[in-house]
Amino acid sequence: MTGHAESDAEPEITEVEAAADEDEDLFEDARRARWTATVTGVLLALMGLTAASMRVGGGVRALVPAAYGSGSAVCVFAGVLGSRGRTRWALWLMILGTMVMALGDQFD
Repeated sequence: MTGHAESDAEPEITEVEAAADEDEDLFEDARRARWTATVTGVLLALMGLTAASMRVGGGVRALVPAAYGSGSAVCVFAGVLGSRGRTRWALWLMILGTMVMALGDQFD
């Protein structure tokens, strides 16, 4: 101990360091949002393709597998947009694709 009041205090974080930490957090949040949108779009597309392939052989109208397939295609496009950072568009396209698949389920 030197007896100075300043020697015992912890160094203050400068504004530049605080801004760098905040930017790093924003980049991490954006990366997480892109991964979430991409993985969700791919999973919804796989579920739609699975449902379409199950309905093809089952004596239902052709509109049902077509609705599942088209909803799945919309979800694939949403996953691609999500991977490129367009997460808001990806979210709305995933909702639209799921609604199209649900509409196909109503025709069953």
